[in-house]
Order: sequence, then C-alpha cells, then structure tokens
Amino acid sequence: MYDYKEAMKLDNQLCFPIYAAARSVTSAYTPYLKPLGLTYTQYILFLVLWEKDGLTVGEICKRLMLDSGTLSPVLKRLRQQGYIEKSQSTSDERSFIITLTEKGRMLQEEAKDIPLQVGKCVNIAPEKAKQLYDLLYELLDDRCDNRK
Repeated sequence: MYDYKEAMKLDNQLCFPIYAAARSVTSAYTPYLKPLGLTYTQYILFLVLWEKDGLTVGEICKRLMLDSGTLSPVLKRLRQQGYIEKSQSTSDERSFIITLTEKGRMLQEEAKDIPLQVGKCVNIAPEKAKQLYDLLYELLDDRCDNRK
C-alpha cells in the first residue's frame, strides 16, 4: 500500500540530494568565474563554443539542455560584452549562428585552470565521480516527460 506521508518526506526524495549537490558544485565555480566576470551559465556556454564554434542557438540550447528563453539573455549579455557575435543563418533565416570573437576565444586561456581547480573542491574518488556522471546522464536520458 502506498504511504503518501512517507513518500512526501524530504529525506525520501531523490530530487533533493540532486538539487543540493548541483547547487554545491555550481557554487564551487564562483570564486574562479567571478574574476572573469562570468556566471556559471555563461561559462558552460563558453565550454560549448570553445569545443565547437559557430553553432545555432537551437544547437546550443540542446547541448546545454536549456530553452531559448533562458539562453537568449545570456547571449545578449555576452554579445554586449564583445565575446560573441550573432548572425542570421544563410541556410535558414529563422536560425541564428553564434560565433566567438577574438576576445571570446582568448577567454579560454584565462579560464583553462577552472576544471582543475573545481576538481580539487569535489571530494569524491575519480571512479565514483565517473560512476555518478554516468548515473546522472542515465537519469537525464530516461526521464519521464509528462508535458506531452
């Protein structure tokens, strides 16, 4: 028999430790991003563009698992700061291509030690970190989407 009172306890929610851990890990980036004037969302956007420049807004949204409403103000700010350029796609006039400027490419050199520094803040064995990484992506891939 389903015990809703037991199910409604915070300690029985899978979502809570995921949420708290995500906040904790994300906040570990702050001391390294702040001197660069970046937020975490801006940083992960740069990670995508440093890996492959010249993506459409839709491709970036898909890669970051963000909707365009969340990403648009981030792109606008980075464009105003001179880190990226936004141009209309020649193959689809509804799409926009995001490319790094020289300033945006140079930022990678300034940010190059962030993964190493944050890795030192995460107190988990490498094999457990890999296992957690795999489990989280499994959870993301298998999530139930009730919005259909």
